[in-house]
Amino acid sequence: MKKIFTAFVMLLCSFSLIGCQNMSNQDAGVLTGGIAGGLIGSTVGKGSGQILAIAAGTVAGAIIGGSIGKSMDDTDRLKMNRALDNNPVGRPAYWHNTNSNTAYEIVPTKNVTVNGNEYCREYRTVARIAGKKQQMYGTACRQPDGTWQAVS
Repeated sequence: MKKIFTAFVMLLCSFSLIGCQNMSNQDAGVLTGGIAGGLIGSTVGKGSGQILAIAAGTVAGAIIGGSIGKSMDDTDRLKMNRALDNNPVGRPAYWHNTNSNTAYEIVPTKNVTVNGNEYCREYRTVARIAGKKQQMYGTACRQPDGTWQAVS
């Protein structure tokens, strides 16, 4: 059952990623957060309890990821691009958006290759939105134009 469920989730995510180029930041945050939450949930429990943990992790991750994505504006995306571009693995970048009153921390955590693209990085984002700390994990790859695009 777990293998079937995992295969279904991965297939669903693959189809969802096809339209990523036209996604809003909130949509990308929901997708990324949902995937990360589901994967984290899959490490908890066994049997039907594990399925419940996966579902709860997916929903919680999607909510948190959507909240972070919604709060980011063009300046935040530029600063995130710079952090992924210039910061070595493990070194955080910080900034505060006075318009949204949101504080961000992004830490590139690992250099990876995704679908043949060697210029990808896993990262952790922590945002303080309205005083609440929200954390999200993701992977972004450098595009030919030099920008970074979230891929998971």
